[in-house]
Amino acid sequence: MSKKKSIITTTFFFFIILPSLVWAEQISLEEATARALAVDPRVTEREFYVDYARGQLQEVHAADDFALQLNSFLGLSPALKGDGVFEDDTCGGAKCNFRDDRFKLLDGVSPWAYVEAALVKPLATFGKISNYETAAKANIVVQENEVRLARSETIKQIRQAYFGYIAANNTELFLEDTRKRIDGARMRVEKWLEDGSGSAKQSDLYAVQTAIDVLTGLVAAAEGLKKVAAAGLKVLTASKEDVFPEESRISPLPLPEDDLETLKEHALKQRPEMEQVASGLEARRALVNAEKAMARPNIYTGVVGFSSYSPGRDRIDNPVITDVFNDYGATPVIGLQWSWEGGKSSAKTAQAKAELNALVAKASFARAGIPFEVAEAYHQVHAYRKMVDNLQKGVRSARRWMISTLTDFEAGLEKSDKLVSAFQGYVLANTEYLKTVYTYNMHVTQLELVVGAYK
Repeated sequence: MSKKKSIITTTFFFFIILPSLVWAEQISLEEATARALAVDPRVTEREFYVDYARGQLQEVHAADDFALQLNSFLGLSPALKGDGVFEDDTCGGAKCNFRDDRFKLLDGVSPWAYVEAALVKPLATFGKISNYETAAKANIVVQENEVRLARSETIKQIRQAYFGYIAANNTELFLEDTRKRIDGARMRVEKWLEDGSGSAKQSDLYAVQTAIDVLTGLVAAAEGLKKVAAAGLKVLTASKEDVFPEESRISPLPLPEDDLETLKEHALKQRPEMEQVASGLEARRALVNAEKAMARPNIYTGVVGFSSYSPGRDRIDNPVITDVFNDYGATPVIGLQWSWEGGKSSAKTAQAKAELNALVAKASFARAGIPFEVAEAYHQVHAYRKMVDNLQKGVRSARRWMISTLTDFEAGLEKSDKLVSAFQGYVLANTEYLKTVYTYNMHVTQLELVVGAYK
């Protein structure tokens, strides 16, 4: 090999072949699933709802802690010189007149600072906090199972793309190989017609050419499906470059070992919807009780106080005269807080009861519907598994039929219509087998989903 050719070969490898090997990453189904679950924004969205539900629980807990209520402002008050209550500070007789300049700005104005604070803690809420806490905890369980449902949907979609790519790729390779075989038969027919040897006729050439054209169309369709599946894998795994399954051939997943009744029992125990219904019922009962408790008072304890200061006014220290501009005070308290809205409270209780009744109805439907879903998926799985096993035998038989017919045709012992029929049977059996294996695998996935196997 010349030096120039060696340089060209090396350049071709590094710039054409090597990048394709690096960028075309092959991954297993487990790795593809793990990647998809880690990056799927739909799963992340549901996880944020879990965080929100936990925040609601924190809010309920905070309602039982000490709370500081503070009100303050800075304003203006009339200035005042002298702290007497009479017009004449030296007045001591019976004809003394009380001052009447409360709102007269005889001495100007003064800044006024006011602060009012209360540090309180609930002692008894008669079921409000405890019921809201129960509802908040149950809501966390509901939202966590929403995450499970989102993850299950992601797992289902990644399997659709993963198995779909393998099935489409196997179909494309098989059809391409079959097209090459029948194209070889076409070239022999053309040679026989050209040489005038054998018993080939022009109609034989047309028949073989028709088969080639049909196969070319099927190859294009399989290639399109493969590209769609590859795009789905890339999107679901959030990969910058293309990713492909590491398995070269599609194989049927193992048949579930448990019987139908066992699977039904598992579903009623571990399906996310069942946990959601149970937690939803608990939450709604707690909310009904909480709404009823809203009609009862709250007992609290704490310390309340205030401070009011206006430096432009002389302070009056008389214990029987209140001076709102210059005063202060604080005291420990035990109080009773009651805000009762009879009609509104009854309406909210009725709403909560209606939602509770709706959940009860949903629970009844779930207990009846889930076993049916399991039974439907179970029977589909077993039916398609039988189809897979029978079609696998059919593929072997069709291959023998095709090879023997092709051999006879090449020996001049068989006509073209028999050859085309053999190729049609072979193509139909193989493509149907690949499609059935894909469908069977997805039914297995659906059975696992309805049983609640995905966490």
